[in-house]
Amino acid sequence: QLRLVESGGGLVQPGGSLRLSCTTSQYTLEYYAIGWFRQAPGKEREGVSCISSIDGTTYYADSVKGRFTISRDNAKNSAYLQMNSLKSEDTAIYYCAADLWGDGSKWIDVREYDYWGQGIQVTVSS
Repeated sequence: QLRLVESGGGLVQPGGSLRLSCTTSQYTLEYYAIGWFRQAPGKEREGVSCISSIDGTTYYADSVKGRFTISRDNAKNSAYLQMNSLKSEDTAIYYCAADLWGDGSKWIDVREYDYWGQGIQVTVSS
């Protein structure tokens, strides 16, 4: 069982930045595609970004392209989501998820992921 832990969330003003981290101390994340999802109150969980396991290909939702950057550091068993130019509509609980040997081709489908973190709150407000 892979346990994922998110960190780095919090309250930020519009236009600000946050960096989310997703880590595990149990196994290497090298063989997993890592996806970031978010869920706002009253809305369905939506895909934000993904980085594939094999070649590090990245994917982004249209709503965050140019503002968010996903990355990974396999040596640290970690993946990151750098969020810049944050907007109030980015407010949500953010989850990281892991897909064993995922190539990212179906990254936006929550059913593709084998493991999920507990989620972390991101609030963008003045």
